[in-house]
Amino acid sequence: MKLNIALSLLVLGAVNAFTPQVNGPTLTTLSAIPGPGMPAQSGTPLDYAQAPAPVREAKPKTPSVTVQGGSLKTWAFSSPAVERVQVVLKTEGRPLDADVELWAGPDNTPHKIRVYVENGATRPFNAVMETPRGPNTVAVRNIGQLEFPMEAVIEAVSSAEPLGDMSRMDQAPMTIQGGALRTYPFDPQVDSVQILLRTDGRPLNARIELLQGPNNNKQVIELYTEDGLDRPFYAILETPGSGNVVRIVNTATVEFPLTCSAGAYKLGEQDSYDEMQPVISGFGSEGRGGGPDRDVFRYGGGPN
Repeated sequence: MKLNIALSLLVLGAVNAFTPQVNGPTLTTLSAIPGPGMPAQSGTPLDYAQAPAPVREAKPKTPSVTVQGGSLKTWAFSSPAVERVQVVLKTEGRPLDADVELWAGPDNTPHKIRVYVENGATRPFNAVMETPRGPNTVAVRNIGQLEFPMEAVIEAVSSAEPLGDMSRMDQAPMTIQGGALRTYPFDPQVDSVQILLRTDGRPLNARIELLQGPNNNKQVIELYTEDGLDRPFYAILETPGSGNVVRIVNTATVEFPLTCSAGAYKLGEQDSYDEMQPVISGFGSEGRGGGPDRDVFRYGGGPN
């Protein structure tokens, strides 16, 4: 009898030893362990707004997607924390012709962009779109022919910093009335320029042209934004060589003015554009007799 009682006590003690206590530490379950790219349940949710500031001329971290001619690709951002995305379109040197749209719900397209670039490798399209109050979807359609594919990179960037570097703007923001235009010439040492367009809350309709010579369009951007204050447009245009002029046209009526800020974004070396300058003399860019004084014969400054 005593032996049976002792065996019962031993079995009961073993069962209690392997049973988790209610007030003690709980067992760790697999659902509490965060997976790759997932935040822990006890911490704060993933915050895209705290992402590092974008280096807009560096190579994006997101791999590029090939968009064939006549096809459509979409990038969905379901998290409402994503308030700004960067759109980069480029080719291998062929022309680029595309439509970029921002979808914010069924039959709601608050932002439309039509892009044409003569050379998608020398002058890629690089813009930033505001995507408040998600979810949002960015759609890129290659409206070129099948022989002209392009590479697209769409990624979320930080919205903590303001759009553009106002310290590099050449002058104060200028108001462009509906139907009017304004031109911004840039020096040859300017490798890229930044453009910021916004309104006071009214719709924004504009046309941005990058010219290099009389009526020689290297890049054309036609854009529409339903609210130029909530969704301003910011882009970086590559301007290699000399004679670059940015022309901004307000294609809306006179009741819809816009505010434009333009300035240099990246400056190159002083002599980085020498090979692209015209040589008036017949002795080449090294001067008469192959001497190093090549600036003597530039722009007709030396003997002919």
